[in-house]
Amino acid sequence: MSTPTKATPESAPLTVPPEVVPDLEQFVIEDGKPVDGILTEMEMRLLTEPLKNNWSAPDGQPFVVMADVGVFYATREPPIAPDALLAVGVRQGTDLTERENLSYFVWTRGKAPDVAVEIVSNREGGEDSDKLRTYARVGVPYYVIFDPDDLLRAGVLRVFTLQGRRYRALPEPYFLEGVGLGVRLWEGVFEGINRTWLRWCDREGNVVPTGAERAEIERQRADDAEKQASEEKKRADEEKKRANRAEKELAQLREKLRKMGIESPE
Repeated sequence: MSTPTKATPESAPLTVPPEVVPDLEQFVIEDGKPVDGILTEMEMRLLTEPLKNNWSAPDGQPFVVMADVGVFYATREPPIAPDALLAVGVRQGTDLTERENLSYFVWTRGKAPDVAVEIVSNREGGEDSDKLRTYARVGVPYYVIFDPDDLLRAGVLRVFTLQGRRYRALPEPYFLEGVGLGVRLWEGVFEGINRTWLRWCDREGNVVPTGAERAEIERQRADDAEKQASEEKKRADEEKKRANRAEKELAQLREKLRKMGIESPE
């Protein structure tokens, strides 16, 4: 199994001498093409938002996760735009007036993405042919094909790891050791739509929650804590009432014994 290469956390090193770095102005980084459809767009967000809000890369490394962003890997080749990509050990520049921060240029980021995900929406996308070969040539360590309707008749979810210059299919459960994340199919509701989704997960198969799911988890924890506190207060109040009743009954018994001329022990 291949191990993703790491870029310097502070700034990704160039993979070519500075004097031969191409002029980024020559690259078309936005083609204006829309995404395939609403479900694909929702799936892209489900693969990016949870990592941005609720995941930490191994050893606290920086990372970037992007959807439908062009990956430029050679000056004379058109970019490839995975539906989602993840690169660990890479920082996203905050100055979006700089072209190098608007796309994924392999030579400025310092490495190829660690994971590329393709979502199949028709039989003409070449996900398990042309794109598979391209990602292998680029050197992407892990390649994921999510085919929710099994249009390619090869399974809903396939995961590959790069060995040498070719991909080898990984067996389930799909855990990508090099990035410390797994992927799995998840049946559930996302933004009101109940279907099978592709989710990131930990080694035990627990999905990385979305912001809304995390908020619901925290709300449920707060409700449980409030309920527990209320139950404990109720038990304390009942115990206090029982103690008060017992003290009152004891006082009444002592008074009764006193009237009978019997001294009761304190």
